Amino acid sequence: MTLDVCPAGRSAVLATFDSLDDVVAFHAGLTAAEVPGLTEVVSGARTLLLRFDPDRTDAGRLRSGLAGVVPVTADRSVDDRAPLVIPVTYDGEDLDAVARTTGMTRDELVAWHTGQVWTSAFCGFAPGFSYLTGTAPSLDLPRRSTSRTAVPSGAVALAGEFSAVYPRSSPGGWQLIGRTEVAMWSLDRDPPALAPAGTRLRFVEAPPA
Repeated sequence: MTLDVCPAGRSAVLATFDSLDDVVAFHAGLTAAEVPGLTEVVSGARTLLLRFDPDRTDAGRLRSGLAGVVPVTADRSVDDRAPLVIPVTYDGEDLDAVARTTGMTRDELVAWHTGQVWTSAFCGFAPGFSYLTGTAPSLDLPRRSTSRTAVPSGAVALAGEFSAVYPRSSPGGWQLIGRTEVAMWSLDRDPPALAPAGTRLRFVEAPPA
């Protein structure tokens, strides 16, 4: 794994990686390690912004601490906490189209989506919108050719290598396969985001109403 670290202001450094898998693995390694002075980690698609307490460390010492971090891949994760469970009703507007595109039946597509553990790689687009990567081979699904002007809150979607749950109503071009009542963003929680970077979760098919 190639790790490129450069200063980002007086109390942060930016680590750049070759791939999203490297970002996720290094973030998991940071969770398992103890890096003195590190106060916050903000994930991106190819980066980690690492904020530190200047009273406890500096950029040089932080770099030295990062050199000792052992990346943790999904197949050897040390996180023994049970994944968050997200019940989903699989009746999305694009479910049949996605099944046809991938050569699956509806049941096979649902089994693929529910039969793996997903990890929040990073957050973006909207508060609480977590880009989730799975442990099963990706479908690498294209986005819709035309975006919707309004995707409802709680819509469960696929695009590229990711799955996501829309935390609020917003425009969007992802393929909609289902819906959930679970709130991905709530100001009544601390933190408000249900699935910040590094969170593991599993989708389960909701029982019929």
